[in-house]
Amino acid sequence: MMKSKLLVAAISAGGLVAGITGCSSDRPHQYGQDRPPVTDLYSEDRGLQSKDVVSASDQMAHDLLADPRLNASATQWTIVVDHITDESRDHRVNMDIFLERLKMNLARYGNGRVQLIENRAKLQGLQSRELDPVRGPDYGQGGAPQGTNGIQPDYALHGRIMEMPNRATSYYLIEFTATNLHTRQIAWTNGYEVKVRTAD
Repeated sequence: MMKSKLLVAAISAGGLVAGITGCSSDRPHQYGQDRPPVTDLYSEDRGLQSKDVVSASDQMAHDLLADPRLNASATQWTIVVDHITDESRDHRVNMDIFLERLKMNLARYGNGRVQLIENRAKLQGLQSRELDPVRGPDYGQGGAPQGTNGIQPDYALHGRIMEMPNRATSYYLIEFTATNLHTRQIAWTNGYEVKVRTAD
């Protein structure tokens, strides 16, 4: 009787250990399912995915920062980031996400070669919310905050996304361009191409 009780206790303890071990080994797998890497394609998704955002912004940042004209410039390129013109079918997604990640890459790896300038509308919104009003000689006049002109950007970084749909797939061309705001010259342009499945 004593031996059978000991055997049951040993089996129960072993099961408990196995259960704990099993749970702990399942955690990374479960985490991987709940939070798959942004650089991976997810088989159940369709259309553009996070991998495209990462790949495109990494490629474009590398290409722009390696541009001979940028690297030969005696001064920093002052760049304001504008918007993506979305000419694709699905407008539920804010395609500015491509430019936002490219902007972060330029800030991270620019090493002084580029200076990012805040968008004017965004700056004015921040100033109106955060700066105290500047009063004129007559107290109470001029209630709007007065910001300085600041640095004027030389280049605007913008983009365009185009889609060529078919029955089961779509081809996307995402164009990125840096335009000289003073001369209207296109200082740099490049594109990211991808063909994606849109239906089973």
